[in-house]
Amino acid sequence: MARRAAILALFMHLIVATHSHCLAADHLTKVVLANGAISNNVTPLWIARDQGFFHKYGLEVDLVFIIAGRAVQAMLAGQVALGLVGATHVTNAVTGGGDLTMILGLQNKLDYLFIARPSIRSAEELKGKKVAIGTPAGSASLATYVALDYFGLMPRRDNIVLRSGTVEATSLSPEFGQTVQSEGYRVLLDTGKENIPFQSSGLVTSHKLMKSNPQLVENMSKAIIEAVAYIHNPANNKVVEQTLAKYLRLNKPDQIERAYLDLRKELPRKPCPTLEGIASVLRLMAQHGLNSKAVQLKPEDVADLSLCKKLDESGFMDRAYQGS
Repeated sequence: MARRAAILALFMHLIVATHSHCLAADHLTKVVLANGAISNNVTPLWIARDQGFFHKYGLEVDLVFIIAGRAVQAMLAGQVALGLVGATHVTNAVTGGGDLTMILGLQNKLDYLFIARPSIRSAEELKGKKVAIGTPAGSASLATYVALDYFGLMPRRDNIVLRSGTVEATSLSPEFGQTVQSEGYRVLLDTGKENIPFQSSGLVTSHKLMKSNPQLVENMSKAIIEAVAYIHNPANNKVVEQTLAKYLRLNKPDQIERAYLDLRKELPRKPCPTLEGIASVLRLMAQHGLNSKAVQLKPEDVADLSLCKKLDESGFMDRAYQGS
């Protein structure tokens, strides 16, 4: 009799637990979150999803890859609520009259490798050659302009053709740059070592959503901030490395370790956008003719720091590290 009662109690416990799980799942807010590139700065989003931080804050996140320019178009059309894209794309949207703003900064400096074919031994040999520019007004394209400026090269004067297709040089993120280095390609410039202020990727949404559903935006931000703290905790290095290997399709231990170290180096512990970095973006975009209207904007037109400051000043960011 006692055994039957125990079995019945266990059965009832399982029913209640299953029912509670279903209720919890039903109460999750479904959100589409776009990432505009595949690189290691997307890792906080992957970690937030895989380690349950989104669920912790009541979010069922559909994380989708949409090339940055199209991701911005989808956000402006109301098809995507939030996105991880660069300040360059937010600038284009704002100068076009769109309602977008950056609320978190997950990469606050320019960190690209300017890489050339093995046959190119110096930047001087790029004169008269073809250099890949990438997506117009994207962070990689500006990194290419910065590299050419660094070497005193001017595309028009030096007959350098900026295009896609078969080229002699291009800018790549470090995790992909190291792959082609192993194939003999030459690094002409590591912009990450130059400490160039530059607001690259960040969490972007609309002012409209911030006003109509501030709790959703705050919950998304909290989940990502906790994921950032998780990444910076050395105790989680194996999980983070496995995540990088999985999503970046890295299979060599040295590549995985390098991607992990680069991620921790470039990921801000308190991921707020920097006005200095945005000012640099605006200047570069205007200087290189990528968006002549960029010079009319102030950094505050591209980023809204209010939520980030609130979460920092309330102690939330510091507490995230205590629980990571």
